[in-house]
Amino acid sequence: MRRHIGRGRHVPLATVLLALIVQAANSGDAVKPDAVALAKRVDDAVNGQLAAEKVVPSARAGDAEFVRRVSLDLTGVIPPAEKVASFLDSTDPSKRATLIEELLTSPRYGRHLADTWQRLMLPRDSDNRRLQAAPFVQWLEEKFNANTPWDRMVRDLLTATGTQEQNGAVTYFLANPTTDKMTDSVSKLFLGVQLQCAQCHNHPFTTYKQNDYWAMAAFFTKVRADRVNKAAKNGDSPGINESGRGKAARLPESAKTLPAKFLQGEQPKLKGGEPYRPVLADWVTSPRNPFFARAMVNRVWAQLFGRGLVHPVDDMHAGNAPSHPELLQELADAFTASGFDVKFLFRAICNSEAYQRSSKPAGDKAADERLFASMAVKPMTPEQLYDSLASVLGPAKGQGDRPGKGGMKGLAAGPREQFVAFFQADESAGPTDYHAGIPQVLRLMNSREMNATPAVVGAVARGGKEPAKVIEQIYLTTLSRRPTAAEAARLDAYVAEHKGEPRQAYGDVLWALLNSSEFALNH
Repeated sequence: MRRHIGRGRHVPLATVLLALIVQAANSGDAVKPDAVALAKRVDDAVNGQLAAEKVVPSARAGDAEFVRRVSLDLTGVIPPAEKVASFLDSTDPSKRATLIEELLTSPRYGRHLADTWQRLMLPRDSDNRRLQAAPFVQWLEEKFNANTPWDRMVRDLLTATGTQEQNGAVTYFLANPTTDKMTDSVSKLFLGVQLQCAQCHNHPFTTYKQNDYWAMAAFFTKVRADRVNKAAKNGDSPGINESGRGKAARLPESAKTLPAKFLQGEQPKLKGGEPYRPVLADWVTSPRNPFFARAMVNRVWAQLFGRGLVHPVDDMHAGNAPSHPELLQELADAFTASGFDVKFLFRAICNSEAYQRSSKPAGDKAADERLFASMAVKPMTPEQLYDSLASVLGPAKGQGDRPGKGGMKGLAAGPREQFVAFFQADESAGPTDYHAGIPQVLRLMNSREMNATPAVVGAVARGGKEPAKVIEQIYLTTLSRRPTAAEAARLDAYVAEHKGEPRQAYGDVLWALLNSSEFALNH
């Protein structure tokens, strides 16, 4: 896409956006790009590459496929049956854009992103096995729902101090309590770079050197974190500070003592008596940082499409080129120009036809996944699966609004946390990898809640009496669609065979749908 500027001159949209970003930074004025225009740019870029490769894209997803997908992607749970029925019956041409706005303003939006980011930021480690995630999840949830600009959120995370009870953001450092762990995490999550490969030697596949790693690590050498397990045993709230006092920072044998230096950037002047992290945070979140916006754009794209424009999502370097380099840069420039508005980014991408394509390939076989000719099929995350099951069956006993919410001391893992831990995939698993095995499947099939389906049929069916209406309601509740004619006929016959116990028959149908692959997958 090109925009006409002045007489006889045409410049790329990315150049225009970059100029606006710089102008805004200098003047303090906010420049808000148009999400609809950006969605069109997404389609121009993706369709252009499909045409060049002579690949026919999938058709537009049907309304049932779309309402379920966008609900899972933006709020982490399947939509309620009444919302599905209303959406399917609506003839409003703008109903998809309207639904996207409704989901972005739902409290579940922040809850879903909090689940997503705490999973990325809090590694499972024996050193922090007693660390309470709840204060951090609550902090993230509130920030995402308030649409706090991403640069401000990251800055607050990188500079957090105090106890966990005072400031949930310190949980990030408590979960990554050593200099090398923090360097690895910050580089991957906020710069999109796997810098840990340069910790012990020069990076084997990029230009990053071991000195680059330890120069970045130097920004964290003054941070001191309490020992989480010891604090929990004493009933205290753990915390962090950046005084540099107390025991020296724990460093591996490969550590080098170097002046702090930004990755592939300058060496700032640091004052020994002042914290180092605010200086790093200013650089990380700067509109001029070549890594920051691109890393977030790529991660959001991967969350929605199942893979990033750069894949793997946190391995961005010259030797791992983006599938659509100009699009990645234009999305990053627009995200920066929006003031790092995360909802703007989701809004633009979800309104694109590329996002709204069916997951069914147009031809006999799937096209190269780097072309985004169709939507990838993604297994539900453990959080999505638990919340979607709970939306149908009701919450498990002992489950409140949010596990662990409401205090710091003596918190036991609730049913949701236990479920998530049991279904959690290996950290190396990708968004499209199906990672559940026999133990997980058996737990679903044989669980007390799953085998109480006859008892919840009344609530699901909303008092419907005709078998066809009851079955339709069960389908709308679980699969977010109406049954096909063949499905309806088969299940009507099944219920007719069990006239004496229709509730049990309906319960069998509900149980079968909840244990189906169609329910467990986001397509």
